[in-house]
Amino acid sequence: MALNPVVLKASAKHTSTLIFLHGLGDTGHGWVEAMGAIRPAHMKVICPTAKTMPVTLNSGFEMPSWFDLKSLEISGEEDTDGIKKAATNVHAMIQSEIQGGIPSNRIILGGFSQGGALALYAGLTFAEPLAGIMALSCWLPLGKSFPAARKAPDTVPIIQCHGDCDPLVKYSYGQLSSSLLKTFMKNTQFTTYRGMSHSSSNDEMDDLKTFIEKYIPTAV
Repeated sequence: MALNPVVLKASAKHTSTLIFLHGLGDTGHGWVEAMGAIRPAHMKVICPTAKTMPVTLNSGFEMPSWFDLKSLEISGEEDTDGIKKAATNVHAMIQSEIQGGIPSNRIILGGFSQGGALALYAGLTFAEPLAGIMALSCWLPLGKSFPAARKAPDTVPIIQCHGDCDPLVKYSYGQLSSSLLKTFMKNTQFTTYRGMSHSSSNDEMDDLKTFIEKYIPTAV
């Protein structure tokens, strides 16, 4: 986890935080503008950058990665230790916000692709109730460990967003993860974006803005 994440300070009194995790090979700079455009004035945005490491899926080339990615197939091998270590780092970021005076139920955790996968895993294994989890074009890693691995309350809201033309993280993989989540979480939604590949869209950003406003209302 980078020591100097990209941070957008709240433009009004800081009463909520969004932590957003980028995809493989990207940096925190890749998403900060998009997240800044959909946040309310009371929300701080934190976009950390993953450490550079060799990635098996990309022939061992080094790039920013939250954990080693060995496969994007549903039954593919996973970097169990790396995923758990990355989740611990994310938990530390959340705890830092809590210690700074922001309650967990006013913190949203989100991410895209590999970052979305980590956001799902880290959010579900964090014991205190988050305001929500935003999982874009991704999957639930270590799926077979759930529901036993879940520490979060089963009421934490989750929004999954996935394009039905995604050539990298298959749409069916996202659907399968959604079906699994629905077996042990009470407030999940899976939104499909017709014709969208492994990317984002204005409609998706609008839906995330609505999600944020619903679950983190402006503090009185």
